[in-house]
Amino acid sequence: MPAFEYSVLDRSGKKIKGVEEGDTARQVRQGLRERGLTPLSVEEIKQRKKERPRFGFSVGNPRVSVTNLALITRQLATLVRSAIPLEEALLTVANQVESHRLKSVLLSVRSRVLEGFTLADGLDDFPTVFPELYRSTVAAGEQAGHLDMVLERLADYSEKHQQLRQKIQLALLYPSLLTVVAVAITIGLFAYVVPQVVQVFESIDQQLPVLTLALIAISDALRAYGLFMLLGLIVLAYVLKRLSKREGFRLRWHAFLHRMPLIGRLFRGLNTARFARTLSILGASGVPVLDAMRIAGAVVSSMPMRASVERAAELVREGKGIAVALEREKQFPPMLVQLIASGESTGKLEVMLERAADTQERELETLIAALLGVFEPIMILFMGALVMVIVLAILLPIFELNQLVK
Repeated sequence: MPAFEYSVLDRSGKKIKGVEEGDTARQVRQGLRERGLTPLSVEEIKQRKKERPRFGFSVGNPRVSVTNLALITRQLATLVRSAIPLEEALLTVANQVESHRLKSVLLSVRSRVLEGFTLADGLDDFPTVFPELYRSTVAAGEQAGHLDMVLERLADYSEKHQQLRQKIQLALLYPSLLTVVAVAITIGLFAYVVPQVVQVFESIDQQLPVLTLALIAISDALRAYGLFMLLGLIVLAYVLKRLSKREGFRLRWHAFLHRMPLIGRLFRGLNTARFARTLSILGASGVPVLDAMRIAGAVVSSMPMRASVERAAELVREGKGIAVALEREKQFPPMLVQLIASGESTGKLEVMLERAADTQERELETLIAALLGVFEPIMILFMGALVMVIVLAILLPIFELNQLVK
């Protein structure tokens, strides 16, 4: 039974949108009229086959958040494990979600399941909502007959991914706020405070100190060309955004990030944790190794590391082990390679990958805390030094005037 998105007016004239199942649009309109509603539009939810597929949970459709995706996955896993038929589980979850977009997607997937297709086939209609990692894992779970277990793994994966992202965002919130306030104070001092103070020295026929002259020059330039500077920054941001869409520019930029002392370690660690976590859940769900490496490599945001995974996959196709193939590329930390080698030799690759991901995430959190511990005092010292320079530039002429008077 297909799903339809509708827009109606209630008895008070308020416009309401929603999703309804029915055999035809006419049947849906009739049902809405029987409930005292005036239909404005009733459209069948079309399949999204033409949407451009994405990879990973962090780059999905912006109208369906990672949190919502993790929540519906957890609910669906619980219902399927309770032996509730899949179509009823989908209907129950759809009725509980608050997102209109996600509800329409779930009902459309349910209509495909009712037509006799698998859940993976229904998810394939919405590649921007359900990334390839999600769809491939569900397909493997259905083939193995362990859909509930696979859905629980997916829920765990997305929840851990969301927790890591939230920790990074919260860790960066304070320094970002501190930087914005520091820049605003600096601009305010140079654009408004300094000009008011230096007016005192304009009527004095005396050579001002070099520091005071430099301060006045910066203040005048900021007041005269501040708008042009702002426009220049906007143009620069636009140009960088356009360049970031070019593969060659992104490759050089990512290579530069890898060479930076602390930022490179942070960037590499984040991608290593993402790769290990993704490969672990795909392997545990029964996805073939080559497909798992391809999907896990697509989740990696670093282009040099992504290219190394692709080359390593070719070596695995030729019969090499995953650890040997990754070690040749020299892009991933030795700890990850050693744990993969241990997992391959003991037959517990998924366990070792999960352990590697946990270790890398803990190291990532420690590194971020250390970076913030260094950044905050440096920013405070910088602001103190800036205020001291401004105060000295103002006080030096006053000291010289006192000497002349004496």
